[in-house]
Amino acid sequence: MKFSSKVQRCGLSPMRKFHPYAVAAKAAGKRVYHLNIGQPDIETPPVYFQAIRDFSQKVLEYTESPGIPALIRQVRSYYARLGVELSEEDVLVTTGGSEAIQIVCNCILEEGDEIIIPEPFYPNYNTFVCTAGASIHPIPTTAEEGYFYADRARIEAAVNEHTRAIMVTSPGNPTGVILSREEMRLIADIARERGLFLICDEVYREFVYGGEELSSMIQFKGLEENLILVDSVSKRFSACGARIGVLISRNRELMSHALKYCQARLSVATLDQVAAAALYTMPPDYFTATREEYKRRRDTVVSKLQQIPGVVCKCPGGAFYLMAKLPVDDADKFQQWLLTDFEDHGDTVMFAPGEAFYATPGRGKDEIRIAYVLKQADLERAMDLLKLGIEAYNRRG
Repeated sequence: MKFSSKVQRCGLSPMRKFHPYAVAAKAAGKRVYHLNIGQPDIETPPVYFQAIRDFSQKVLEYTESPGIPALIRQVRSYYARLGVELSEEDVLVTTGGSEAIQIVCNCILEEGDEIIIPEPFYPNYNTFVCTAGASIHPIPTTAEEGYFYADRARIEAAVNEHTRAIMVTSPGNPTGVILSREEMRLIADIARERGLFLICDEVYREFVYGGEELSSMIQFKGLEENLILVDSVSKRFSACGARIGVLISRNRELMSHALKYCQARLSVATLDQVAAAALYTMPPDYFTATREEYKRRRDTVVSKLQQIPGVVCKCPGGAFYLMAKLPVDDADKFQQWLLTDFEDHGDTVMFAPGEAFYATPGRGKDEIRIAYVLKQADLERAMDLLKLGIEAYNRRG
């Protein structure tokens, strides 16, 4: 049987591909500390579950393809607090931020097109771009520079006749890099000058640890035709299983095309939309407490990593991820070995190997992504296991 060249260009998720080895390790009695998936352990706000309990309709019906009005109103109110006025037509509710990106790729990309994305990047971007027939043109970065990319010369060097868009994530997954207002303005200017779409994944907006004001690319004027914003409740409210995202743009033609895909999948899950609308009623101090917790976790992980000989790790500014360069030959092989051959008092650790976060062949082979989503004591133990694992792996005869 023949399979499409598009799907064959896609790879397995580096966050999930070692799952069978983890299952086997647990079956053998090991405890696995999971740093591989960005699944927060912060409690989902109770208002989410209360909204579901209060749901009283007798029939669980389809909802409107663009999303239920109550949720769209709450999204608009959230952005109004950032000083951004959105119309109802500027917002489409999607099945997570992932579907929003997939819809955008299907709307703007054709065979042979390119989209500029700084690497390392969230690996599922590659799947979305490849299934639209296009490819990622990476902006290279390095661990030693803290994965910096917001430089006009670097970005413009990647632009060619095939370029259709620039895509950035701030705060970044997997690097935790935050764009300053000046850097955001620079990238916005390049997109506008070159007539490119600018796709901004801002699902980690609240998770900034240096006292920065909450910011969004949509706050800048003059990007009405260029800007496409992706947002989600998953990480902001620790509600990853809700699968509720939003696609935001003032480009009317784009949104009319995106609506075709929304109508083709009929509607987003009714109950999740109702409950997600309730999440947007959470007060600001909810985010204050969450930020403080993640900052403590980040500081713990960075401090521990910087004590391991040979590790390169700059302190990230946001999100709840970091990339680190390890003194190992191959992070994929190292991860498999940790699950099959290593333990310390019955414990081992799991991360996401870095190679799949890159488009450039050979890059990221000795890097890993860590999601610091565990409690403090568990993070300390996981970092100790990583140190012991590196030492034992490199001692092998």
